[in-house]
Amino acid sequence: MIADLHAHTFFSDGLLTPEEIVDLAVEKNLDTLAITDHDTVSGIDRAINRSNLYKNFFIIPGIELSCIYDDEEIHILGYFINYKSSCVKKITKKLQDERIIRGKKIILKLNELGMNIKLSDVEKFAKGKIIGRPHIARTLIKKGYVRNMEEAFSMFLNKDKPAYVERYKLSLKDAIDLIHSIGGIAIIAHPGLINNKEAIYYCIENGIDGIEVTHSKHSLEQVSYLINIANKYSLIKTAGSDCHGELIDGEYLLGKYYVNIDNIPEFKRRVEIDNL
Repeated sequence: MIADLHAHTFFSDGLLTPEEIVDLAVEKNLDTLAITDHDTVSGIDRAINRSNLYKNFFIIPGIELSCIYDDEEIHILGYFINYKSSCVKKITKKLQDERIIRGKKIILKLNELGMNIKLSDVEKFAKGKIIGRPHIARTLIKKGYVRNMEEAFSMFLNKDKPAYVERYKLSLKDAIDLIHSIGGIAIIAHPGLINNKEAIYYCIENGIDGIEVTHSKHSLEQVSYLINIANKYSLIKTAGSDCHGELIDGEYLLGKYYVNIDNIPEFKRRVEIDNL
């Protein structure tokens, strides 16, 4: 059962609707897709409804939570979560509100730098309710202030750049505990991109269930390193494209980085139970 376990819709910072990304997953011959939007579960119902059009195709309800550890942003993926729980609604509402506050502060800083950016301009890209730096970056591109996403971040939006603003994030322990409290499986997202590798071991000490070994931005050396950690600590090994709906060299990333969940007993069991 081939699965891409990391994908975003326009409810966070992706470009595709839940329906479009489900259709794309089927086109890419995937059997299973996890919807893991940043700090929101708003796209899950629409993705599940769309998946019902296809035989033997499954959606895993998920989320990607933004966390902080030793002043570095770390992401935790949650799979098979009870996304309709009151706890999830409360936490995601808080995270959503904080993103809006942060977005307004970033826009103000850009205005002070001489750029004519309005919240309404950004909201045209943020088709869901979440406002993120990628939406602001796309606005900067459209306005002609930068040429591409990389330039937007390297010049203005990355940490220590003139328009960067810190925002509220969960602690790693709180994120792991939250996912477990709503019946989910907690996985460290793209750990190869984490600068302070102590964060990985901190997550292990605090009950993380697995790590995303294969990712679109992981090198072969990083994959090998992460496999060794997973094997040493008996962690689940997952894979995902982290597709945001952008074309890379004329192709979507979705389906290029995947795992056979027949080889992950707990995932296979959950999929079978959810689809009885």
